[in-house]
Amino acid sequence: MNWNELISARPVVADGAWGTQLQARGLAIGECPDAWNLIHPDLVGEVARAYVEAGSRVILTNTFRANRIALADAGLADRVVEINRRGVEISRFAPGHFVFASIGPSGKMLGAGEVSPEALAEAFAEQAKALADAGADALLVETMSDLDEAIIAVSAARATGLPVVASVVFDSGRNRDRTMMGNTPEQSAQLLEEAGADAIGANCGRGIAGYIEICRRLHASTSRPIWIKANAGMPELKDGQAVYVTSPGEFASHIPNLLDAGATFVGGCCGTTPAFIRAVREKVDQCASV
Repeated sequence: MNWNELISARPVVADGAWGTQLQARGLAIGECPDAWNLIHPDLVGEVARAYVEAGSRVILTNTFRANRIALADAGLADRVVEINRRGVEISRFAPGHFVFASIGPSGKMLGAGEVSPEALAEAFAEQAKALADAGADALLVETMSDLDEAIIAVSAARATGLPVVASVVFDSGRNRDRTMMGNTPEQSAQLLEEAGADAIGANCGRGIAGYIEICRRLHASTSRPIWIKANAGMPELKDGQAVYVTSPGEFASHIPNLLDAGATFVGGCCGTTPAFIRAVREKVDQCASV
């Protein structure tokens, strides 16, 4: 099945959170998750397998911070290709699912002059090529708060010839319907479509109920498929620990409205688990049978 066949089979269930799942397996706060592709590939593989078993048709890779700029903070800038290749290999463990390789932000502020456009383009191109060469089915530019950085990453990803999904975070403004840089869903959809993204969406930053209207506005602003991966609500501090209190059933209860709003891909972000994806899968199947 190719990209066109996949999106025509909507809705498509994606996976849930990776970072919090790795933390549950021992990843320390502040530790580089991407390095686990090399030192704990078995534990990373557990996450991928759990999501496929829960019903994910699309799973990501543990490569969110695996660009040269971000990896430099962990002293791993010279292992970009190796980390990204292993990330794809770990997620590509069996036939029957699609691997969308994750490309996250650099962690540096472009507008503040912490990084140049040229350095970003070089870093994202290096990562995208490594992911494509390893056999990814598509590339996911995700959790972007700065559209300028997102557009640079989309351009680098497009150069591989693979389909590209571009996903930004809407968590700012009075109604929490803007990116950190102040862009609306309408502006974001237009600019990302012009940049050549094959699917456009949003992830992280807020719970699923808040993304229904965002999804509707994105869908009204572009002909591209819409990708939505919301958090399990917003974390609450309990006994000094950040805890996500939304249940899998409550999360999945919003799926019909999300699909009605135009979502093609649905999954979860921070705090979601295989139990959330199992509940999403069941709700999607119920909607399909109506």
